[in-house]
Amino acid sequence: MNIDLVLSSLPALLAGTWTTLQLVVLSLGLGFMLAMVVAFGRLSSSPVLSGLSGTYIFLFRSTPLLVQIFLIYYGLGQFQAVRDSFLWPVLREPYGCAIIALTLNTAAYTGEIIRGGIRSVPFGQIEAARALGMSRPLLYRRIVLPQALRQMLPAYGNEMIQMVQATSLASTITLVELTGAARNIASRTFQPVEIFIIAGAIYLAMNFIIAQAIRWAERRTAAAG
Repeated sequence: MNIDLVLSSLPALLAGTWTTLQLVVLSLGLGFMLAMVVAFGRLSSSPVLSGLSGTYIFLFRSTPLLVQIFLIYYGLGQFQAVRDSFLWPVLREPYGCAIIALTLNTAAYTGEIIRGGIRSVPFGQIEAARALGMSRPLLYRRIVLPQALRQMLPAYGNEMIQMVQATSLASTITLVELTGAARNIASRTFQPVEIFIIAGAIYLAMNFIIAQAIRWAERRTAAAG
């Protein structure tokens, strides 16, 4: 392995890693908030809300993330109304488009994870809480959500790891995150093996930290339960 090449490439790779971390944190945070809306829409007794949420989930889970990124980055700019809107400063930049695509994608998967966690709570406990006069917000805060969280943690941990991997697709729209930085260095030095080994090790380290954090959270919630 060319140690000099690795050392000289580390600053660019670390800068790309910082961009990757931003994509992961922002998309997961925004995606979780949207996923809560989607999950409660799916659980709604209203056929309109349930249908809209179900359609959203179906569309984003049934199409490749790469296609979604291309449609947002290349497709939306074809419409004059979009170019004239207040969203254009965000949509014309690859960073903003990547955040939007990753957020919409993870919200669809996370919405189903949240819905499954809520549905896993025994209905008898919900009926008992209602019999005691608990309001709906209090019921969710004390009974439903704590148990749902324990059920959804393993699946949501997998979703977080997949989102770390999915950020590499942002390099296809010229965003220089970790994979993009590695590709630029490899194309300039013609030594891709060392560079992509280091990039892979960084991805591995990030996902290892996430996996350990999820295991810690599972132990804490199990002890609290």
